[in-house]
Amino acid sequence: MGRLFSLLRRSGDGAGTGKSPPASGRRRRARLSVRSVAGQIFLLQLVILIPFGLAAVAALLLQAQSTSVQDARGRSLVAAEAFANAPGTLAAMKSDQPSALLQPRAEAVRRKAGVDYVVAFSPSGYKWTSVFPQLIGKHVVGDYHKALGGQPYTSTYTTPLGPAVNTTVPVVDTDHKIVGLVSVGITVQSTRAELTRELPLVLGSAGGAMVLVTVGSALVSRRLRRQTNGLEPAELRRMYDHHNAVLHAAREGVLIVGDNGRLLLANDEAQRLLRLPEDAEQRPLADLGLAPGVAELLGSGRTASDEVHRVGDRLLSVNARPTALHGSPAGSVITLRDTTELRAVSGKAAAAERRLRMLYDAMTEIGTTLDVVRTAEELTQFAVPRFADFATVDLVASILEGAEPAGTTMRRTGFTGQGDYRPLYKSGQLINFAPASPQGTAFATAEPLLMNHLSTSTQWREQDPVATSWVIEHGLHAVIVIPLRARGVLMGVAGFWRSLTPEPFEQEDVSIAEELVARAAVAIDNARRYTREHTMAVTLQRSLLPQGMPDQSALEVAYRYLPAQTGVGGDWFDVIELPGARVALVVGDVVGHGLHAAATMGRLRTAVLNFSALDLLPDDLLVHMDELISRIDTDEAGNGGASVTGATCLYAIYDPVAGRVTVARAGHPGPGIVLPDGTVSFPDIPASPPLGAGAGLPVETAEIFLPEGSRMVLFTDGLLTGHNRDIGSGLTALRGALASGADRTPEETCEDIIDSALPACPHDDVVLLVARTRLLTRDQVAEWGVSSDPAAVAPIRADCGRILDAWGLEEIGYATELILSELITNAIRYGSQPIRVRILRERTLICEVSDGSSTSPHLRRAATTDEGGRGLFLVAQFAERWGTRYTARGKVIWAEQSLHGSEREPESGLVDRLLNQWDDAAL
Repeated sequence: MGRLFSLLRRSGDGAGTGKSPPASGRRRRARLSVRSVAGQIFLLQLVILIPFGLAAVAALLLQAQSTSVQDARGRSLVAAEAFANAPGTLAAMKSDQPSALLQPRAEAVRRKAGVDYVVAFSPSGYKWTSVFPQLIGKHVVGDYHKALGGQPYTSTYTTPLGPAVNTTVPVVDTDHKIVGLVSVGITVQSTRAELTRELPLVLGSAGGAMVLVTVGSALVSRRLRRQTNGLEPAELRRMYDHHNAVLHAAREGVLIVGDNGRLLLANDEAQRLLRLPEDAEQRPLADLGLAPGVAELLGSGRTASDEVHRVGDRLLSVNARPTALHGSPAGSVITLRDTTELRAVSGKAAAAERRLRMLYDAMTEIGTTLDVVRTAEELTQFAVPRFADFATVDLVASILEGAEPAGTTMRRTGFTGQGDYRPLYKSGQLINFAPASPQGTAFATAEPLLMNHLSTSTQWREQDPVATSWVIEHGLHAVIVIPLRARGVLMGVAGFWRSLTPEPFEQEDVSIAEELVARAAVAIDNARRYTREHTMAVTLQRSLLPQGMPDQSALEVAYRYLPAQTGVGGDWFDVIELPGARVALVVGDVVGHGLHAAATMGRLRTAVLNFSALDLLPDDLLVHMDELISRIDTDEAGNGGASVTGATCLYAIYDPVAGRVTVARAGHPGPGIVLPDGTVSFPDIPASPPLGAGAGLPVETAEIFLPEGSRMVLFTDGLLTGHNRDIGSGLTALRGALASGADRTPEETCEDIIDSALPACPHDDVVLLVARTRLLTRDQVAEWGVSSDPAAVAPIRADCGRILDAWGLEEIGYATELILSELITNAIRYGSQPIRVRILRERTLICEVSDGSSTSPHLRRAATTDEGGRGLFLVAQFAERWGTRYTARGKVIWAEQSLHGSEREPESGLVDRLLNQWDDAAL
């Protein structure tokens, strides 16, 4: 404090100029003021002493009063005992006139003892004596029953004379029987009179003590007033706080500079930061050896805020404020703060924040797809230029195929670098890293590797001396190689290189690289697993789809199958050759994705192929499919397996003779039709519920007649719907693609549709089937009506022979005539009208005999005694295929032959033996 007060005296006296202080001013007059510290201390002492004095007086009064009451109790007890035990009292109480005997004696005792009353009364409570004669014979007021127990009893209660201290004493005879009681009382008013007589002495003593204490407080206040120079408490507290903060507690350097350029005050921190000598105070700033910038600022008197100046190896933040603005002498207060470490810590914090931000961004920018190559590229693109100048990802070659890592041969999967020059291996290149190379070492040890001086390290150049020399010449000086490991699988390595960035990598950079690579490794492993599962599902699905188109001439067919990007679905199609030169087109879709959907699709395709072999109509086939799926669901549910969640199907049969297509659909989109003139339409095909949900409902068909050269477009809903696109928008896009060209081939039509109508991001499989129609010419078809007369067979055979000769098929004429004879004979014998015969010359020769009966013939081996039953056996021997199909008005029995003769000749002599069975001689 003395140092501060001496400073204040110096600054108040003109900073040591020798001038006397002015006579006026609050700080120069040592007078007692209520606002000064001394005046407030004096008032505080008075405030404290007066209550203490009053409390002491009150305590004395209370003590005196208590003493008076105790004295009254003792006096009343003595008087009561004396009167009760006085001679004659017992006899008077037992006499016939107790009042006459006791009243004079009671009054005499009252006057002599100085009590207020003496009352004698019977055990029943009636007074024998009283201060007031008129109350004799009246009942006693108060509680005296405790005295009836034989012991004196003292209490305070209200009497006709006022509150009094009363003592009641029993009077007992020789038989220990209470014959009466004596009550003696002293009123409170009497005790207060005694207290009043003592009050002057008490108050005089208290007043004298207060005067002595007040005089002492005044002397103390006078002494304090001289010590504080009459300062107010706020001023004194502010000065003390300033002194404590500046000289002891502050962690900043504080300087006070006078307007004459002298240093008035420098705390310890300022002396340390500026390296001031111990006697720096009161010396000019120019003599202290300060740095020029700091000396100029301290002596300028200007205001400064956080100006940074270098002093030695430290960076100081300097603040300067003038003192004259606050009523003090002219000068400046300067504060100094060492920001050297703060700037270093701030730089590290900023770097840590940037790294955390980078790791956070990596969570959203790396692993956005389930594609191994894309994920590796995302890692390298993210790291450059944020973390490195070049970044590479090398994966074991088998990882790209979804398999487990095998061998050490790696393929560069991701590569990103700054600039056009690429000194490192390019993407897609197979590399066998040498064991001493950074990649080889990191992969072999499965540990991160940091190399900050590539130019001075020679062992790693064994990988490729030429390539590594390019690396050094291009300025790559540091590399971090991190193994790519996820779920215990080591898949490759990632490298981060620096060339344009002169700073080497630090150990913290290795941790950051590990975090980035760990994120990418999990994404790459997920993509690898997905690739493996996707490849398996696609392989399964493709194995269940048609491997090629059948050899038929009714339709020119092209197709496209695009598996979903996010998983294999259950879309499928088929082109099935049917008897009579007809072709069936099938498109279906199983709801869901994955292996279960692909397996279900295979089961449904097999079922359609089997039902097609029965040559069913489209509506009958879909009804059978609906029943099959319902039965599969029932069986799977009973065995705890997965049911078919839903399937759709469109089945169309095209007849090139009539130019007619018969279509039925179960929950599937209808086909698109493009006529030869380019007209596009989507015919209204009766809709039926999806397969498995039909619940026995009938399926309706539609027949469409198409000119030759028309195109039928069958598809699944994956072609129509996609992200932010509904079926209506998909149909509009498909219509536009189909209308782009009327003379397009099916292949060109598929390309147009895929290019312009396919959704940007298909979420389901896409099946597209385009078929252009052809018609059989009139010279390829021969047709006759047949009567029910067996004699009509011969003319038909003759006409057939002439037709075959005209077609150049003489070598199969005999077999054809035989087949027709048997089929017509069966129709006449077992069928009904109308009976018709048709021969078609297509890739094969097709003979068809239709009738109005639904009775189906069947092949059997006739016994030697049978007269018939050998016709179909002959047909089966001479025809390549034969069968029966049903129509809405009967059936058709058909047989096919090769145009160049039967590929399988009947057994030698078989025909003769069969014909001989009808010989009359053999019967």
